[in-house]
Amino acid sequence: MNPYLITILALLIGFSLFHIWIHALNLSALQPEIPDEFKGVYDPEKYAKSQTYLRENTRVDIFTHLLKTGVLISFILLGGFNLLYKTAAGITSALIWQGLIFAGLLMLVNTIWGLPFQLYDTFVIEEKYGFNKTTAKTFVMDQIKGLLLGVLIGAPLFAALIFFFDAAGRNAWWISWLVVTLLQLVLLYIAPVFILPLFNKFEPLEEGSLRSALEDYAQAQGFQLSGLFKIDGSKRSTRANAYFTGFGKNRRIALYDTLIDNHSEEELVAILAHEVGHAKCKHIHKQLAIGILSTGFLFWMLSFFIREPDLYRAFGLSGESPLPLYAGLIFFSFLYTPISAVLGILTSILSRKFEYEADAYAVKTTRGSEALISGLKKLSVDNLSNLTPHAWLVFLEYSHPPVLQRIHAMRKVDPV
Repeated sequence: MNPYLITILALLIGFSLFHIWIHALNLSALQPEIPDEFKGVYDPEKYAKSQTYLRENTRVDIFTHLLKTGVLISFILLGGFNLLYKTAAGITSALIWQGLIFAGLLMLVNTIWGLPFQLYDTFVIEEKYGFNKTTAKTFVMDQIKGLLLGVLIGAPLFAALIFFFDAAGRNAWWISWLVVTLLQLVLLYIAPVFILPLFNKFEPLEEGSLRSALEDYAQAQGFQLSGLFKIDGSKRSTRANAYFTGFGKNRRIALYDTLIDNHSEEELVAILAHEVGHAKCKHIHKQLAIGILSTGFLFWMLSFFIREPDLYRAFGLSGESPLPLYAGLIFFSFLYTPISAVLGILTSILSRKFEYEADAYAVKTTRGSEALISGLKKLSVDNLSNLTPHAWLVFLEYSHPPVLQRIHAMRKVDPV
């Protein structure tokens, strides 16, 4: 039997079973008693609701994961990728155009297949627990915009990668790495101005005491902003968030309207301080550098496998020359899964460290820890967050530390 096929099937089944086990383990860590830190903040009824929400989401996640894994394995074994290849090859003999058709068909199949799961999550589960504000029109427009962006950005990039790996030989991997890196930097710069506003309305935060307090804090920290913006997050969900985005003159802080509506001025300043902490501690630059290095490693590894005939045979293609290298770009992603998982764990560990550092920065540059702690508690309650996730799930998947650990760490920085 094809060694690549055995490896890929083992990875798909193994990772699926591990995913199910770790999330089932997470349910075992649920505690019926409200933690002392949240008594008086999380009322018993809402706390019980948060655990019901987690259980239902986990059951749906496990079912979905099993179903998707089963369908993907069937798609591989029954020649689904070979069918897409033959369809593309039957339309044109030009390698790049073949690749774009192949990738487009695959994206279309994946989108159609994933749509029922998105609909159920948005309009059933999120609706049931009071989070969903998305209308059918907004949902459809989000799908259309996402597909258009995928075509406008993804298609030229994919075409370039096919060209490099076909024409540049051993130099293909670092040329591809360079091009992808340049695109990442350009997108980071233009996204706040041209891409993100396609999905949300960005309005300058209105004049008033909140804007003055936020600007005074930023000025005191020597943090230059192109602006403070309010986002209409409430048109999709009741969930709240804030984030820092952009570089240079496009650097901005964005606050969800749901965040502004539900938090005090002091809490919002503390939340801004946390985001400023990420910038002051150079977290964004460090994460960008790690992402760039990871991409380079991926392309370097790809260069060893993209011309392996058995890799193509594993997915039902003949493996005969000339190889459809565009398919190899996609097939390799299956082999890269364990490396990607390890890198993801390491990245999450670093991300959690950055969150602690940003919290500490906020505590030290505002009036202590209580405002940020209060803000985090409100966010946790409003989002029905799980307060006691299992340590293994945190280690493997959490980009942020659990809220109780963050609160404990902040009290160490500001013990008063």
